Amino acid sequence: MRLGVLDVGSNTVRLEIADADGAAPLPLHTAKYPLRLADDVAEDGRLPGDAVARLVEAAAAARDEARRWGVRRLMAFATAIVRHAPNREQVLRAVREEAGIDLKVMSGDREAELTFLAARRWMGWRAGSLVLIDIGGGSAEVAFGRAGLPDFAVSLPLGARHLTREHFGAADPPARDAVKALRRQVRHQLRDVAARIRWEEPHTAVATSRTFQQLARLCGAAPGRKGPFVPRWLDRGRLGRQIGTLAELPAAERARLPGVSPARAGQILAGAVTAHAAMGLLGLEQLLICPWALREGVLLEHLEGSEPALAGDPEGGVPHERRADGSPARATAVRGEHVGDDARAYERVHP
Repeated sequence: MRLGVLDVGSNTVRLEIADADGAAPLPLHTAKYPLRLADDVAEDGRLPGDAVARLVEAAAAARDEARRWGVRRLMAFATAIVRHAPNREQVLRAVREEAGIDLKVMSGDREAELTFLAARRWMGWRAGSLVLIDIGGGSAEVAFGRAGLPDFAVSLPLGARHLTREHFGAADPPARDAVKALRRQVRHQLRDVAARIRWEEPHTAVATSRTFQQLARLCGAAPGRKGPFVPRWLDRGRLGRQIGTLAELPAAERARLPGVSPARAGQILAGAVTAHAAMGLLGLEQLLICPWALREGVLLEHLEGSEPALAGDPEGGVPHERRADGSPARATAVRGEHVGDDARAYERVHP
């Protein structure tokens, strides 16, 4: 069966299409819509009307793309950018009614769990006890485990774009004191998490997300065109030296550096400081970059049968199952949180 995953993030809406007839999702096609929603977020975190309209347009385009590729089931979710928006119900309703996609909001802890699942499957059992770090635009996830699912998973408000907005504002490049303040915040919020994981003495340390991929490339890792099977490492010493360079350059000049995309040039410094501080607190000199992350975790969970799909198919969504008496059964959604049409801000769909 051909499956699709639609991921609404702070920078980009991404569609990933995979063949799911075997034990692992085989990627066929990806499409991305660089909306940069976080640039338009109001002071209170609300997504304004024009940003919602662009999101609806991108969701509809992704739906049509999925149809062209013969996708039978489209699983759609949003992360921190929608999760923290006070008008999230309005956003989800607009996507559902105007684009025909049942977009779910995934909790931060659930992000960590599914990303860990993907990393574990990619790395295999020989990786032993595994620690995972993921830095997104709105949040950062850390997880640790010895088996297929993590023993410990947490999401923190340490996303690269969120920290850039909070500490740097419009300053380009930011003041040195602002960079120091950001580093202090990261160390403060990660201190207890790092102590908990260091007790475990993980055998393998991996990182996922575009932030880490770009930082690894900046520090000398192979370019993406070499394919996913080339080992890529992020070295903390090299990263520390690059932070000095990034801090001195405006975003337009950072975008000329190896691996740094224009869309992430403004936030790459905050991502680098966060990654460097996290590695230091965890006692890690190197991180192995894992090409599988959250979207692959959603696909893998579906394939392994431990969870139902997040949403319906490209034709407009599969209705919720019903009991014999006609009343709705539990929603077929990712374990975690989603927003309904009623006054409740969040509903636990899998207690």
